[in-house]
Amino acid sequence: MKKLSLLFLIVLIAQGCNQKPSNETAQSETVAVAEKQSKPDGVNFVFPKNGETVNNPILVGFGVVGMEVEPAGQVKEGMGHHHIVIDGQFIAEGIIVPADSTHIHYGKGQLETQLELSPGKHTLTMQFADGVHKSYGETWSKTIEITVAEVE
Repeated sequence: MKKLSLLFLIVLIAQGCNQKPSNETAQSETVAVAEKQSKPDGVNFVFPKNGETVNNPILVGFGVVGMEVEPAGQVKEGMGHHHIVIDGQFIAEGIIVPADSTHIHYGKGQLETQLELSPGKHTLTMQFADGVHKSYGETWSKTIEITVAEVE
């Protein structure tokens, strides 16, 4: 009897492993693949959105498609980290991203930060660069404009 019960259990497990995913699971997997395929390689602002009015501190989320984020230090193909250029533009490919008050490095591999900016319009340029801060150029940059609200 024990052998028959064990055999029955094995058959049930094998059938469960061979079942196709439910329509809901299959649809969600299809949507995830379609979303990934619909985004071109490059960096993006998860938040804030272009044209948005924001308050200090400004939460900024970094995204990247087509490369992986890792801390600065070593140069590895397909890897890098984010930088923010405040009120400036992308850094040409192969140029080291400066480190100053308007070129902020996120060399620990951060995926978000908080900024404090003066009230008014500002541009934020996200720049992706390799392990030694050498820019991947315009293709791996994204610029948005935001308005920082005045504190009342």
